[in-house]
Amino acid sequence: MHSQYLSDGPDDAPATIILAHGAGAPMDSLYMQAFAESIAAHGLRCVRFEFPYMRDRRATGIRKPPNRMPVLMETWRNAVDVYRGPPLIIGGKSMGGRVASMLAAQLDAEGAPVAGVACLGYPFHPPGKPEKLRLDHFADLRTPTLILQGTRDPFGTREEVSGFSLPSCTQIYWLEDGEHGFKPRKKSGRTEEQNWQEAIDTLVAFARQCIP
Repeated sequence: MHSQYLSDGPDDAPATIILAHGAGAPMDSLYMQAFAESIAAHGLRCVRFEFPYMRDRRATGIRKPPNRMPVLMETWRNAVDVYRGPPLIIGGKSMGGRVASMLAAQLDAEGAPVAGVACLGYPFHPPGKPEKLRLDHFADLRTPTLILQGTRDPFGTREEVSGFSLPSCTQIYWLEDGEHGFKPRKKSGRTEEQNWQEAIDTLVAFARQCIP
């Protein structure tokens, strides 16, 4: 096994899901760990990796901002090259999922598509800056794409996203009262664990649909 990757679940699983972390937390955060272990418990393989800036933070303890997009894209492409083989679903939390969807659009254009894309809280725009949309590459996306989104996500609420024009290959599943990490308010009557489990079950069902 390649040392820079974490792998949960059987190596001969019917599908592999690669998940990249978000901008602020590493690949072994509580959130990423919960998703990886639950995906593996469903009989699928889940692979995680870190972008260079996060690996540097782990080594030095110094917090630096994310790498520039070309580096993020290259790191993602390397992960796909390592685990390429049908079927492969790529995605991740926030920034990790955004970059995965950008790579998927490139791979579509190259005639080497992955089986699916799964975005856990897509950052449609920076919080408080709804005019700075991150949707340009969606016009070129042909790969089946699942976006799991909290209805209160400051990076794109249900009300905002309903006005966006997304390609037909994209489906959005809403986590009730969830914020960017899907955590609901107490008054909603829901728990973070419930929203996480609902998201995982939806992701696993989507991955199984991507298996030929």
